Amino acid sequence: MKELERSFYSKASMYSFIVVVILFFSIWVGTGQFTKVGWMKFGYMVSSFIFFIGITVRLTAWLMRPATHEVMKRTIQNMKTTKRQKRNVKAIVKTLVDNIILQKFIFKRGIYRGIQHWLIAWGCIGSLAITFGLVFGWMHFRLVDATTYQLVVFNIPTITMHPDGIFAQLVFNGLNIAAAMLLVGLIMAIARRIKNHDLKVTERAEFDLFPLYLLLAVTVSGLLLTVSFKLLDGWMHSTIALVHQITVVIFLVYFPFGKLFHLPIRPMAAAVPMNYQETVQVDTKECIGCHKPYSNDDQIADVQQMLGNQAFDLKMKDGNHPSDYCPACRRMLRVMNHLNIKSPVGEVAEEPVQTNNGIHIPGFGRRRAESFYAQSVKEEK
Repeated sequence: MKELERSFYSKASMYSFIVVVILFFSIWVGTGQFTKVGWMKFGYMVSSFIFFIGITVRLTAWLMRPATHEVMKRTIQNMKTTKRQKRNVKAIVKTLVDNIILQKFIFKRGIYRGIQHWLIAWGCIGSLAITFGLVFGWMHFRLVDATTYQLVVFNIPTITMHPDGIFAQLVFNGLNIAAAMLLVGLIMAIARRIKNHDLKVTERAEFDLFPLYLLLAVTVSGLLLTVSFKLLDGWMHSTIALVHQITVVIFLVYFPFGKLFHLPIRPMAAAVPMNYQETVQVDTKECIGCHKPYSNDDQIADVQQMLGNQAFDLKMKDGNHPSDYCPACRRMLRVMNHLNIKSPVGEVAEEPVQTNNGIHIPGFGRRRAESFYAQSVKEEK
């Protein structure tokens, strides 16, 4: 991989190239060597390529961050450990069910907010999955006879269905179902932001509101296509289709670079319980000061490694790190250090706290460093 990386400008460009090649090959297979390419979907296809390249660049940059890199390194290490396989599978399945499928972490903040987030999340996932499947030609329907349709996936014939059957209607209207879920969730989210005055204090129009209104435009224009076709005999169908394509293209190009980017990185949450909970909901790392468990051994080791990689030397006089102490003892160390009182749980460095403007804080009752007075005399002269 290192040798391959030298052929590219950066890791992001290398992974983007690999993703584009995979997409191109998948289209080649799905469309039967490009014999079933829908050129009317060309705008969707170009924006979908931009979507995947943008996601790849953002994920690469995110994974290169010191904290994320350390967590991923620990994840790979634990995945290779044979004795942890059962625990790893259990943690991944539990996280998948609780955090991804059911999204319990949101429901803890309120039933209304949980339902709203669940509808938007799964409406987006369903819409994107079906859109990419149709745009890239990964799946299409083939008429077998007058009363039978067949679903073809990557040019491989699969299940057959009667067009008037319940299953067929669910499949044919998959995008409409996902859009309806999105519409309800978006209305709930917008209503919450209008009524909740606390949110207005911190919300930003370009970050918090724009994705909601963009999703609403995509959803409404998509549903109007169905209404026009089925109820209005195709009235303004071409105009609505053009508006829908424009909104979808803007949405796909925006997705990797805005608030919605948290959707593809959410599955990474599986790494936290898998790596840092030796016993579920039980801490195993003992505080050096009070000897009470407060965290996980691997987590503290990764924190210290990550800080070291960024050249943060936080070692204390006794060779320990502040992270070796629980939050309560850490606060005691900091406060007693600034009060110039010897702490019963540890001893931090006596040097004053340096600031960017040359002023240092010695701590209450502590003499300034001699260098400070020498500098003052020099400035007076």
